[in-house]
Order: sequence, then C-alpha cells, then structure tokens
Amino acid sequence: MNNFDEYIRQGEPDKKERGIIWQTAIGLQQVDGLKPSDYLIETAKQNIEGDITFEEVKSRIDIYYKTQANKQTETDDRTEEADKVSVRIAEVLSEKTFSFTPTEYINIHRRLFSGTYKFAGKIRDYNITKSEWVLDGETVLYAGADNLRATLEYDFEQEKMFNYKGLNQQQIIEHIACFVADLWQIHVFGEGNTRTTAVFLIKYLRKLGFNDISNDLFAQHSWYFRNALVRANYKNLKNNVYATNKYLERFLENLLLGKNNILKNRELHIHFVPIENTPNILDKNVGVNVGVNVGVKNEILNNLKENPNLSAQELATKLNKTTRTIERNIRELREKGIISRVGSDKTGNWKIL
Repeated sequence: MNNFDEYIRQGEPDKKERGIIWQTAIGLQQVDGLKPSDYLIETAKQNIEGDITFEEVKSRIDIYYKTQANKQTETDDRTEEADKVSVRIAEVLSEKTFSFTPTEYINIHRRLFSGTYKFAGKIRDYNITKSEWVLDGETVLYAGADNLRATLEYDFEQEKMFNYKGLNQQQIIEHIACFVADLWQIHVFGEGNTRTTAVFLIKYLRKLGFNDISNDLFAQHSWYFRNALVRANYKNLKNNVYATNKYLERFLENLLLGKNNILKNRELHIHFVPIENTPNILDKNVGVNVGVNVGVKNEILNNLKENPNLSAQELATKLNKTTRTIERNIRELREKGIISRVGSDKTGNWKIL
C-alpha cells in the first residue's frame, strides 16, 4: 500500500484525492485475496499525475491482457480481475454522483464486474454458502434466492424512512453498522458482494455528509471489514457464539470519528482467546518442540492470525527476513502440524491448527 503514499502525503489536492481513491480501490481486492499487477500500479500513477484518464487506463489494461493472451503467456485470471475491478472502483469513487436506491447498488456491481463475471449486475437465482476462516469453516446464512429483490428493496425503504435527527455520533455509527450488515447479508450477487457493498457505503457516507472520511482504512483493513460483516451475521447458540456488530462499529469509529481502535483479524475468530490468557503457541512448556527459531515462527503465526492470505514474500517484507528464511520456517511449522494450507498456493490461505 506504499505505492501512492507520496501523493497522499505531499501531493497537490487533486493528486492526493486520486491517490487515496486508487489506494482504496486496490486495497479492496484483498477481501478476496487478490493482488494487482505491477503494470496496473504504474498505469494508476500516470492517472494520479493527470497524464491519462480513467478511460485510457481501462483501455491500456484491456490491451495489456489481450497482448498477454496473444503471446500465449500464462496469466493469472484473478490478477486480471484485480486490475480491471480496481480501475472501475477508482472510477466510481471519483464520480460525484450517487442515488440511494437498489438500482444504484446493482448498477455498481455491474460496472465493477462487467466482463469479469457473466452475472455482473444480475441478482443471483441460486442459494449460496461460503466457508469462512473466521467461523472455522462455517458459513453465514444468506438470504434465499426466491426473495432477494424484495428483501433488498425492503432494507432500502427502511433506511430511507429512518430519521437520524437527534442521534449522537455513536448512535449514528451503530445504526449505519446495522444497515450495512443487513445489506451485505442479503448477498444479492454470486460474487463481489463485499467490494460492491464497500463502494456503495463510501458513496452513501458522503451523501450523509461524511465527506472527509479516511477511505484508506478500506485499503489497510478491507479483510477486517469483511470479517466484521461475517461476525455481524453469524450465530451458533449451541457453542455460545452470538452475532455482534461491535467489530463493524470499531471499524466505522476509526473511519468516521478518527478513533484508533486496534483492528486485529485474529480477534474476530469465533475461538479467539486473548493472548494474555493463553501460553505461547510455540512454548516448549506446552509440548511443542520446533527448534531454535521460536521468535521468527511466533512472528509468522501472529501475522497469519491477522491475515491468513499472506504469502511468504509478503511475510518476508513485513518481518524484514529473507524469503528463504520464511519458507524454511513455514515448512517446519507445517511438518510439526501447527499450520496447514487450505486451497491452492495461489488462491488458498493458511490455517493455524
């Protein structure tokens, strides 16, 4: 996320605004474990500088991937998705137009994912489940396919009729948390619901008068935002797990009030226990013998708890270690049965056992 920092810190007002928009657009890809290409980053910088328009950015990205296909170069479809959707999010966020309607919400999905998903802008006609790391593999119960349109329209109508007059800032945040959690739970589309909801929320908050919100929070904590939505819509009374908006409210407090709540993904896991109440996972006293590099391994585990999608290269950068060192420690953790890989190397994530 440091690619646009110089524009955000020191740039002219227009460049700063575009830098924040691009940082947000790219950061939101993390909710699905996606990363943009270096080509997209460099092209985005030209847009921030004012050298090319969004239309020219989209055209260059399209040509880039057509060229890769013609060269029969092996390209990652999900990187292409990250690039194209990032451009479209940046374009939508740069526009000063908005309509608080179900049609606007659906249209945002169509604009973001047209050409990427065949069902872009279409309400799903099938039921879905999604295995969630934060729920230990369980799924949120999403709205049924037979009443999605009616449910969406009902939520919008209820929000339109709501009167914010007389509420303090905390009460406003609590209400917005309820609205956005309910909107996301419908899961109108087959894929892309979180990114669509985030873009819609940013534009809705502007309509409500929150024009100076720090959108870079979505860039830095988009994975937390999604997990907070999950926890707001999941309950398992048998196991004493209750739906809660507290994590989403923490995020919104930082976003709208400038608070500094610590946003740790591992705290959202349904089996999370505060670290002061548990022994070190690699402590010899709990029967785990992993060799001499306990410190490095603990750092790896702490980072994977916060973001299970981190790659070895990303861990190496965060911990200031070589990639080879990180890979060796990950291999030892896997051999000891402390972590495992769920899914493929490209699109999977880590699970702490």
